[in-house]
Order: sequence, then C-alpha cells, then structure tokens
Amino acid sequence: MSEESFVEGGVEGGRGVGAATELFARGQEQIGRIIAGQQEAVAQALLTMLCGGHALLEGVPGVAKTLAVKTLARFLGLEFRRVSGTPDMMPADILGTSVFSPKTGEFSFHKGPVFTQFLLTDEINRMPPRTQAALLESMEERQVTADGERHVLDDFFTVFATQNPVEFEGTYPLPEAQLDRFLLKIKIDYPELADERTVLERHHAAGLHGQSGVGLAETEIDAVPFELLVAARREVRAVRVEPAIFDYLLAMVRRTRAWPSISLGASPRAATSLLVVAKGYAAREGRDFVIPDDVKEAALPVLRHRLVLRPEAELEGMDTDRVVRDVLAATQVPK
Repeated sequence: MSEESFVEGGVEGGRGVGAATELFARGQEQIGRIIAGQQEAVAQALLTMLCGGHALLEGVPGVAKTLAVKTLARFLGLEFRRVSGTPDMMPADILGTSVFSPKTGEFSFHKGPVFTQFLLTDEINRMPPRTQAALLESMEERQVTADGERHVLDDFFTVFATQNPVEFEGTYPLPEAQLDRFLLKIKIDYPELADERTVLERHHAAGLHGQSGVGLAETEIDAVPFELLVAARREVRAVRVEPAIFDYLLAMVRRTRAWPSISLGASPRAATSLLVVAKGYAAREGRDFVIPDDVKEAALPVLRHRLVLRPEAELEGMDTDRVVRDVLAATQVPK
C-alpha cells in the first residue's frame, strides 16, 4: 500500500502532533503483554518503523528475538512473512523465480516472500553471501529486478533480521555493505530478574490453560489503526533540525573516521541515518525539534554496526559501543 495514496484518500489529518508519542505508548503496553521487559529494544524496533528503515536484531538464543518481531508486526497490523536462513538457501527462495507455463508457453514471475510489508529474516548470517546480497536492492530501493523486469515493493516494506552473536559454525558474517543497509542494530540482552520471573509466570499460566508457549505467542493484542502509523511517520519527517545540530552530528560522525581505534568510520549514509533516527527520538518525546540528547540516544544503535575496529583495539577487549561513547564524550555539545 502506498503511504501517499493513503494520505490522499483523506484518512490522514485526523491525528495532530503526538501521533508518534501515542504509537510508542500503545506499543510498549501491547507488546509488553507478550514480551517481558526489553523496553528499549521494543522502542528501537518501533523507531525503525517510524523512520522507514530496517533493523538487525542480535542476541543469544532464547531471548525472544523472533517473538518480539512477530508481535511488532501484529501490533502494527502489517502483512507479515518469515524466512529462516539456511546455508543452502538460494536468492530465488526470497525474491521469487520465473516459472514456465506449458499452457501459455510463457514464463511468469512467481513472487517470493520479500513481497510483503514486514519481512522477518531469521538467522540471516546462516544464509550464503549470494542470498544475503539478494536483499540489498530490496532494502535500499524497495524493488526487485528479475529477468530485467522491475517489481516494486510496498512503501512499508521493512526487513527485520536476527542473528546469534556466539555461533560461528556454518555462518557467513554480513559484509559492511550489507550492514550499512540496516538503519539500526538492536541488541537484545538477557532480561532482568523481575522480567525473567514474569516470563516464567506467563508460561506457567499458559500451560494451565493447555496452551504452552504457543498460546503465549498468540495472546491477543490490540493493533493500532493504520492511519496512526502514517501520521507518526509524517511527524518524524516534519521534525525541525537547527544548524547547530547539523554541525554537532557531523562533527561526531567525521571524528569516527580519524579515531585511533577505528579502521572504518561512519559513512555519509550513517550520518543521514543518525539524523533520521534523532528526529524519531524527538517525535517519540512529543517534540517537533531535535536536541543534542536525541543525537546521543540515536548514536549507539545507528553506529555500532557501521564501525570497524582495528585488530589491536579488539585484542584489548574494546567494542564499538564503548568507542561510540568515547567519541560522544570527545565531541563538544552545542549550547
């Protein structure tokens, strides 16, 4: 569905300033009925949708990465499809393929799971590089080219991919060019003690009703009206950015390119992503202007997967999150 055609149809306009704030409040409440804790991860997933980007979720097995994404799709009421990465997966398994029809004597294109609004790619690093690369065009240009013919994807097409950071056997690490297509990298850690207790209690309650974990995943939640998502996206685009914020953001991004422990700094695409997500954080708080704290909040999820550390820095136990914090601390904040 086209966002522009939806707005032209007259639905947009019923929501004033605050649609993004309302969407976040509802999201935390409804998704929280299934996912215990992980408030910041849920907020970042919602930000991905508001900013029109894609997200990479990283976490050890069993922390509800897949469940969180499926619940988000249900909450937003978007068409959802899922593929599971395997070493033998081919590009056609995602994009589709041309099939010959004996009746017509012609080839016709059968669309793959990528033709949806919300695509979950489980264990993306288990796909071979050729199949990973098949997603590049769809993620960047929201289209698929097959046999020289262009097939346009939905305006709300979004990829959420998961990966396990501790498994290396049979995996193919995503190259920098592919990582750069993800607006955010969301880290999902182990839950806090109270949240993990809530997980146990919910599974126990589901078991008493003969539902087990499957019943928990199917817990009813209230989907938001589509026009609220449209209005929230428009709010993000309309957020104002003062010249001093541009200077602050660029100073931080350019500093990563000369930072001693970084071998590959943030690209211009990273700078534009940081700007968009900072605007999303502002809209989340009900503001129509960006402040330096919005840039700081956005820096970690936007930059952590785009920076490449020098080998000696990795040997010293540093990670990109720590380096991003150091760069932020060294960048003068506008007054």
